[in-house]
Amino acid sequence: MSATRSADVRTAIERCRVEDATPVTLDADAIPSTARPDLRELKRELDADDFVAARVVVDACFGEDCSFATQEEADRVREYVRAAAFLGVSTVTVEFDSVGDESKVRPALAAVAERARREGVSLDVAGPITVE
Repeated sequence: MSATRSADVRTAIERCRVEDATPVTLDADAIPSTARPDLRELKRELDADDFVAARVVVDACFGEDCSFATQEEADRVREYVRAAAFLGVSTVTVEFDSVGDESKVRPALAAVAERARREGVSLDVAGPITVE
Protein backbone atom coordinates (compact mmCIF):
# COMPACT_ATOMS: atom_id res chain seq x y z
CA MET A 1 0.00 0.00 0.00
CA SER A 2 1.47 3.30 -1.06
CA ALA A 3 1.34 6.51 0.96
CA THR A 4 1.36 8.61 -2.21
CA ARG A 5 -1.80 9.57 -3.99
CA SER A 6 -2.62 7.94 -7.29
CA ALA A 7 -2.57 9.99 -10.47
CA ASP A 8 -6.37 9.73 -10.68
CA VAL A 9 -6.82 11.30 -7.24
CA ARG A 10 -4.32 14.09 -7.98
CA THR A 11 -6.04 14.81 -11.28
CA ALA A 12 -9.44 14.97 -9.62
CA ILE A 13 -8.15 17.36 -6.95
CA GLU A 14 -6.34 19.55 -9.47
CA ARG A 15 -9.55 19.88 -11.46
CA CYS A 16 -11.64 20.96 -8.47
CA ARG A 17 -13.86 23.97 -8.93
CA VAL A 18 -15.10 26.13 -6.10
CA GLU A 19 -18.78 25.75 -5.28
CA ASP A 20 -20.87 28.28 -3.45
CA ALA A 21 -22.16 25.86 -0.81
CA THR A 22 -21.76 26.11 2.94
CA PRO A 23 -20.50 23.02 4.78
CA VAL A 24 -22.59 22.20 7.85
CA THR A 25 -22.43 19.82 10.78
CA LEU A 26 -25.56 17.80 11.47
CA ASP A 27 -26.40 16.65 14.97
CA ALA A 28 -27.62 13.06 14.73
CA ASP A 29 -30.54 13.90 17.02
CA ALA A 30 -31.71 16.48 14.47
CA ILE A 31 -31.85 13.95 11.63
CA PRO A 32 -35.53 12.98 11.61
CA SER A 33 -34.94 9.45 10.31
CA THR A 34 -32.19 7.35 8.78
CA ALA A 35 -34.61 5.76 6.32
CA ARG A 36 -33.44 6.35 2.74
CA PRO A 37 -36.53 8.29 1.58
CA ASP A 38 -36.17 10.63 4.56
CA LEU A 39 -32.44 11.03 3.92
CA ARG A 40 -33.16 11.84 0.26
CA GLU A 41 -35.55 14.57 1.39
CA LEU A 42 -32.99 15.93 3.87
CA LYS A 43 -30.36 16.00 1.13
CA ARG A 44 -32.76 17.83 -1.21
CA GLU A 45 -33.48 20.41 1.49
CA LEU A 46 -29.78 20.93 2.18
CA ASP A 47 -29.08 21.33 -1.54
CA ALA A 48 -31.96 23.79 -1.94
CA ASP A 49 -30.42 25.97 0.78
CA ASP A 50 -26.88 25.64 -0.67
CA PHE A 51 -25.66 23.57 2.26
CA VAL A 52 -23.50 20.49 2.08
CA ALA A 53 -23.37 18.10 5.04
CA ALA A 54 -19.73 17.73 6.05
CA ARG A 55 -20.00 16.06 9.46
CA VAL A 56 -22.53 14.17 11.56
CA VAL A 57 -22.09 14.33 15.34
CA VAL A 58 -23.55 11.45 17.35
CA ASP A 59 -23.95 11.89 21.10
CA ALA A 60 -23.45 8.33 22.36
CA CYS A 61 -23.69 6.65 25.74
CA PHE A 62 -21.33 3.80 26.59
CA GLY A 63 -21.62 4.15 30.37
CA GLU A 64 -23.39 0.86 31.04
CA ASP A 65 -21.35 -2.23 31.88
CA CYS A 66 -23.54 -4.40 29.67
CA SER A 67 -22.62 -6.13 26.41
CA PHE A 68 -26.13 -5.80 25.03
CA ALA A 69 -26.36 -2.07 25.80
CA THR A 70 -22.91 -1.49 24.28
CA GLN A 71 -23.84 -3.39 21.13
CA GLU A 72 -27.18 -1.58 20.85
CA GLU A 73 -25.42 1.79 21.07
CA ALA A 74 -22.76 0.72 18.55
CA ASP A 75 -25.54 -0.37 16.18
CA ARG A 76 -27.19 3.04 16.57
CA VAL A 77 -23.90 4.79 15.74
CA ARG A 78 -23.40 2.43 12.78
CA GLU A 79 -26.81 3.47 11.45
CA TYR A 80 -25.65 7.10 11.44
CA VAL A 81 -22.47 6.05 9.63
CA ARG A 82 -24.65 4.49 6.95
CA ALA A 83 -26.78 7.63 6.79
CA ALA A 84 -23.68 9.82 6.59
CA ALA A 85 -22.35 7.81 3.65
CA PHE A 86 -25.69 8.16 1.88
CA LEU A 87 -25.64 11.94 2.44
CA GLY A 88 -22.04 12.23 1.24
CA VAL A 89 -20.74 13.26 4.65
CA SER A 90 -17.00 12.81 5.13
CA THR A 91 -16.79 12.48 8.92
CA VAL A 92 -18.89 11.06 11.74
CA THR A 93 -17.89 12.20 15.21
CA VAL A 94 -18.93 10.03 18.15
CA GLU A 95 -19.01 11.97 21.41
CA PHE A 96 -19.33 10.30 24.82
CA ASP A 97 -18.24 11.08 28.36
CA SER A 98 -17.91 7.73 30.11
CA VAL A 99 -17.19 4.09 29.45
CA GLY A 100 -18.75 1.32 31.54
CA ASP A 101 -16.35 -1.40 30.41
CA GLU A 102 -13.54 -0.49 28.06
CA SER A 103 -13.06 -4.13 27.02
CA LYS A 104 -16.61 -4.10 25.58
CA VAL A 105 -16.66 -0.59 24.13
CA ARG A 106 -13.29 -0.60 22.36
CA PRO A 107 -14.07 -3.57 20.04
CA ALA A 108 -17.59 -2.27 19.41
CA LEU A 109 -16.20 1.10 18.31
CA ALA A 110 -13.47 -0.61 16.28
CA ALA A 111 -16.18 -2.48 14.38
CA VAL A 112 -18.02 0.80 13.76
CA ALA A 113 -14.76 2.38 12.56
CA GLU A 114 -14.24 -0.50 10.14
CA ARG A 115 -17.76 -0.08 8.82
CA ALA A 116 -17.14 3.65 8.40
CA ARG A 117 -13.94 2.95 6.49
CA ARG A 118 -15.79 0.60 4.13
CA GLU A 119 -18.48 3.24 3.63
CA GLY A 120 -15.86 5.89 2.79
CA VAL A 121 -16.48 7.86 5.98
CA SER A 122 -13.95 8.86 8.64
CA LEU A 123 -14.88 8.04 12.23
CA ASP A 124 -13.73 10.54 14.83
CA VAL A 125 -14.03 9.35 18.43
CA ALA A 126 -14.30 12.11 21.04
CA GLY A 127 -14.36 10.29 24.36
CA PRO A 128 -12.22 8.83 27.11
CA ILE A 129 -10.88 6.05 24.85
CA THR A 130 -9.43 6.02 21.36
CA VAL A 131 -9.87 3.60 18.51
CA GLU A 132 -7.00 2.79 16.18
